[in-house]
Amino acid sequence: MAEARNGEELFAELGKGRVDLITLDLALGGEDGLEIARRIRARYNVPIVMISGKSDTIDRVVGLELGADDYITKPFHLREVLARLRAVLRRYEAGSPGSRDASSGAGAGSRFRFENWVLDMTRRELLSETGSLQELTTAEFNLLEIFVKRPGRVLSRDNIMDHLKGSDWSPLDRTIDNLIVRLRKKIEADPNTPRLIKTVRGVGYVFTPEVSRA
Repeated sequence: MAEARNGEELFAELGKGRVDLITLDLALGGEDGLEIARRIRARYNVPIVMISGKSDTIDRVVGLELGADDYITKPFHLREVLARLRAVLRRYEAGSPGSRDASSGAGAGSRFRFENWVLDMTRRELLSETGSLQELTTAEFNLLEIFVKRPGRVLSRDNIMDHLKGSDWSPLDRTIDNLIVRLRKKIEADPNTPRLIKTVRGVGYVFTPEVSRA
């Protein structure tokens, strides 16, 4: 376990090697914790749990939009924090070699191809047709996994929340829509005119491309 007093020390630790999880105080060294989170997410696929004295819904939503895997407000009980950290780690470990995809019954090595993308369950990676890596947060990956396993099926927000809660994650109502927006920016050719994740007005969302095993 390592501690960092500011962003510079944090990125120095990240550069040394494997970091399993980051608990990020949004007042880290007087710096903007949200901006630090943005920089982390742009370069590393590591779970981030934000800790803040702000409990406003908008602050939580912004934190999750920036790629945080959970958001904990002060004051908090240590046992609750430990439980939520373990839940985040379990979600990441679920994609490691040797785990199983309970939804499909297939091994974790399953790869799903759609449009110009390949979703690799073992590595928990999204690859373009040229092999370049598209970084996804845990929540974004889990959402995309839900879609590729249910192509052509209209899913309500409640349906999506139920599947995500199965991973010990309890999103806010608005988080689903914000998560969809973030995912569209990463997989759609034109996020403003989405073709892969379409909105079904008054119902929810549908994943439209053909999906096959890669």
